Amino acid sequence: MAEEVSSSLPERGQQESKRQKKMSSTDDEEKTMAVDGEGIPRKPKYKRRKVAILFAYCGVGYQGMQKNPGAKTIEGDMEEALHRSGAVPEPERGLRTDWARSARTDKGVSAVGQVVSGWFYVDPPGFIDRLNSNLAPQIRAFGYRRVTPSFSAKKFCDRRRYVYLIPVFALDPSRHRDRESVFASLGSENQLVKCSECSERGRKVFGVMGKQRPFDSVTTAEEEEVPSDISSNTQHALLTCSDHEKNSNEAFSYGDEIKERFNRILESYQGTHNFHNFTTRTKAQDPSAKRYIISFTANSVIPIDGIDFINCVVVGQSFMLHQIRKMIGLAVAIMRNTAPESLMETAFQEKVNMNVPMAPEVGLYLDECFFPSYNEKWRDTHEEVSMEGFEDEAEEFKVKFIYPHVAATEHRDGVVALWLHSLNHRNYPDLLLKDP
Repeated sequence: MAEEVSSSLPERGQQESKRQKKMSSTDDEEKTMAVDGEGIPRKPKYKRRKVAILFAYCGVGYQGMQKNPGAKTIEGDMEEALHRSGAVPEPERGLRTDWARSARTDKGVSAVGQVVSGWFYVDPPGFIDRLNSNLAPQIRAFGYRRVTPSFSAKKFCDRRRYVYLIPVFALDPSRHRDRESVFASLGSENQLVKCSECSERGRKVFGVMGKQRPFDSVTTAEEEEVPSDISSNTQHALLTCSDHEKNSNEAFSYGDEIKERFNRILESYQGTHNFHNFTTRTKAQDPSAKRYIISFTANSVIPIDGIDFINCVVVGQSFMLHQIRKMIGLAVAIMRNTAPESLMETAFQEKVNMNVPMAPEVGLYLDECFFPSYNEKWRDTHEEVSMEGFEDEAEEFKVKFIYPHVAATEHRDGVVALWLHSLNHRNYPDLLLKDP
């Protein structure tokens, strides 16, 4: 009997040892590689976790954040990289895995504080490195946070912060005047300057302002002809945009008076308003048209590659399609004296429908998403979902990708300059609207 007991002990010990090895290969998150009985490395097994991934991207060349069949999107590239890095195995490829994003950015819009959440197979030591190795350089993952099973990057995001970089010259009413004003001034003491370089850009960049024709985009010889009763000495001068900028730098800057007025206009957006005129396909009676803006300020200037940009920062609970670009568009129109300040309140009225100018997409980027309610509720058991610890990486990404892209696009295509040429009552007659 004693022999039977003693002989069974080694067998039990072997079974217990096998059980412990099996548990260690599946339960130990830090273990990234296992070996079989012959010491041959096996493919690592990762734990399936609900996580929030914090990342950045430069939107150039992409049709926005949200996945769209047949279109090149940030979400599409991210899902492919997650699969290649082992976070989404082949049997689950194409499934949503409870996927959620904090914000949907438009075509060409960038981000430095985007967040997506879902169930992924991850291992702490190498997940982010593997993910980045399968992403284009203009998309960078900073890190991830373990979250609760019910967490959703969209539903649990309490507010978003966006930044719009608008060139200082955009607020100068004398810079990049519309075509009608230029021709109307011919021969007068206040003769205006035509930007010949913008005329050429307009031909090359057709459609830069959506449905409206860009300034000088499609012109005929008859349209270009100067009235015959104007002598050559009084015909409008032709200067390139760069020369025009140099000649005007001393006369206009983002000084205290201009800053105070611009911030006063942007402050009008704060609070809860009906923004049905600042988006598309949303009626005034739709509850989703009402949005709450926490703050909107423009207190600093960032010099980038020879162009000074005003740093416009807006924080809100959520935003609709094109809303921020239209908010900037109307504010710039008022600053350039194309529309009265009173038009701001008119645009919020439910019974008023108007065509609000939309600023180009290139200067807009998502700066950060905030989860204060979630973080407070789960602070004792889960990691905080925030950009804390990634501030330096985010700033480095801005300097390396976003800022140069914004400045280079303006230097090359003059998208803001062309848009300013279109900012007139012929293209936007509603800028003359008064309270009904």
